[in-house]
This record gives sequence, C-alpha cells and structure tokens, in this order.
Amino acid sequence: MKILIKGGRLIDPASGLDKLGDLAIAGGLIVALGQVPADFEPARTIDATGLVVAPGLVDLAARLREPGHEHEGMLESELNAAAAGGVTSLVCPPDTDPALDEPGLVEMLKFRARKLSLCRLFPLGALTKNLGGESLTEMAELTEAGCVGFSQAEAPVRDTLVLARALQYAATYDYTVWLRPQDAWLSGGVAASGAVATRLGLSGVPVMAETVALHTIFELMRSTGARVHLCRISSAAGVELIRAAKKEGLKLTADVSINSLHLTDVDIGYFNPAMRVTPPLRQQRDRDALRAALADGTIDALVSDHMPVAADEKNVPFAEATPGATGLELLLSLALRWAEDQQLPLARALAVITAEPVKVLGHALGSLSASAGRLVEGGVADVCVFDPKSSWAVAPERLCSQGKHTPFAFEISGFELPARVRHTLVAGHLAHSSAD
Repeated sequence: MKILIKGGRLIDPASGLDKLGDLAIAGGLIVALGQVPADFEPARTIDATGLVVAPGLVDLAARLREPGHEHEGMLESELNAAAAGGVTSLVCPPDTDPALDEPGLVEMLKFRARKLSLCRLFPLGALTKNLGGESLTEMAELTEAGCVGFSQAEAPVRDTLVLARALQYAATYDYTVWLRPQDAWLSGGVAASGAVATRLGLSGVPVMAETVALHTIFELMRSTGARVHLCRISSAAGVELIRAAKKEGLKLTADVSINSLHLTDVDIGYFNPAMRVTPPLRQQRDRDALRAALADGTIDALVSDHMPVAADEKNVPFAEATPGATGLELLLSLALRWAEDQQLPLARALAVITAEPVKVLGHALGSLSASAGRLVEGGVADVCVFDPKSSWAVAPERLCSQGKHTPFAFEISGFELPARVRHTLVAGHLAHSSAD
C-alpha cells in the first residue's frame, strides 16, 4: 500500500535530519523523504501539518506476559499498547512461563507477533535453563530461532562460575548478555534503603546490591571479553562505575527505566502500591545522576520497563504488591518530559528511544540494523507521527494495555504528559491511528 505523510516535521536523530517535508511509503519501505516525486500516487494520505514524523520507537524492555501470565496481559493487548505508544520494535525478556529456553517457544512467540502486524518483536533467550541459574541454554539454537541476546530477567545467577562460563560462551560467538545488576543476597527488600524506607518500616535494598553486582560483572567481562548490556540502572554510584568501565573500553551498554528517570522513593507516599517497581525507586540524587547520565551518553537508552500487573496483585499492602507498571504508551511522553527538564533538543529525546537502542541491538537485528530506528530512503517504513504540542492526563482505564497500573496516572501524579501519538506505521502498515 502506498502512503504519503504530508507536511510534517521530519526528524531523524541518527542523521541529524530536521526539516519540514513529505514522506512517501511503498512496499513497506520509505521511497522518498523530503521531496516526493510528482508521479507518486498514494492510496492514503496522512496530513502531518504541525506534527512530528519520527522513526518508530524502539523499547528494550517490555514484558508481554504471554505465555503463562495471560490474566495480566495478552500478546494482542500489549502489542496494541506498543502501537498506541509509537513503539514499532520491542525487546521482551525471557521470564515467561515456561521461560524462553527452547527454540520452539521463541519461534511460536515471534510467529504470533508477526500475524498481528502491530509491532516487531525481538525476544531475549534465557541464559540458563528455566532461568534456574545452574545450566546454560543452547544459545546457538536460540539465536537461530530469533533471540537477540540472553538474559536472566529478574532471576539472578548466584553461582559466579556459571555466570563466568555463560559470558565465555557468549563471547565466543559475539552474543550479548543482558544483565540487571543485582546481588542475590542483598536485593531481597521491597524499597530502596534510606530515610523513607526506614520511616515506613519497609525492608530496604541498598545501593551496594547494584554496585557489588557491577564489580563482579566488570571483572568477568575483563576476563572473558564478553559484550554486556546492563538493564535498568538505578543509582548514582552505579552510573559512576559504568562511566569508568566505558572509559576503560569494556564492551558495555546500559539503559534506565522511565520510572527511575522521573520518580524517587518520596513518591511512595503512604505505601502506594503503584510505586512498587523493580529496581526500587531511589533518592533524588540518584534520579538526578541518571538523568544526567542519559543526557551525556553514559546510559545509552531509555526503556518503558513495561510490566502489566493484575488488579488483585496491586490492590494489596505495598510490601505484598507485585512489582511492575504499564509503560509502553508512556515512553514517548516521558522521554520528551525528561528532555524538557534537562533543556535538551527534541532530537536528543528521540535518540534515546530510537537510534541509540538500535545501536545496543547492533548486528542482532540482521537486515534491519541499517534502517531500524531511522528515517532513511530505502529503509524500513517504521514511523511514529505525533503531536508535540498536545498534552494528556494519563487515565488508566483508557490505556490499551491490559495492565492499568502506572505511577504516572493523573490521579496519582497530578501532572499531564506532553505529546500524543497520532499514527504508528510498521513496515508501511498502519498499526495505530488516533485523532484523540
């Protein structure tokens, strides 16, 4: 289907493109950018006057809850949420039930996602069988099935020897291992250690739960030469260790979640279970360090950390609530809000949710690696069209995600978010369209 997106502000952070113009799509590819040939005859024209035409967003952390947790989220509902948020590519962790430790499970998940045509799905394979932390999976077979890396999700590897062997194996084939730095013995609390947790009587997770794990990971990287992506960094101390490790030359990338980027432990208030997320919300100095690190490139990407949670698992006392929040539909707005707070240009806000996440994925994207997260002639037509001047109050009942719990709901946060997604195209297919 031929589509013409007319009169929008074309922004491609990877190339520095920022100008008014048209974008023509045919056969799932961008065939013209800026100046469209006079003989191009579209079947559909989208008026983008006053709107931004950007690459489709790339989210490196979104749980889809299927298979195994369908009461919390179905594949269709969560991919609809992705499309509504302008997300055209997402990475899902392997902590489904059963875990993604067999090629057949990965192939089935990717097949079902392709049939829906709402968003590109890039699964992470389980690093160890059933995420048990004891025996390694067949990484080569999982890669052939479509996995872009290997992860333990929230299940730590307690045996350092197992982790060392996993990194050795991954380094041999240049696979990327995705790890959330958390020491298994120090991370058993429900809130970040500090004055707020003490006052509320909540068990704490100290910063050293992250830094001890980082020291271990970096030492193993030095020994094995492995490539590691660090997921959802949460502390100022962690940022400094990553900055030093990158300066040293370790093959390292990192991301931060929208929750840690905007919220602190003070937002827990009087035991608000909507604020129960993983990693736990830390102090303002940590949030400020994370914001600065994302701005200067020490942290590479911003992620939604989307995890829909059933109502009966959230409407309980704070310490008993299941950690998690919906975030796919908020990723763009919260990236723009961060950029506004940091006085950064729009292109930089878009870079951390488009071009930079693609760099993290690298060659694992295969043929998509040259054009994903970009607007480029001849490249894949994954496009997000949004209104930068619009604002909206997050009403959970109106979210497409099956999970309705978010700490950014207007009734909790009291503030509106910038920008609304109007159209999302995946491979030239209109996956979402809204005039609201």
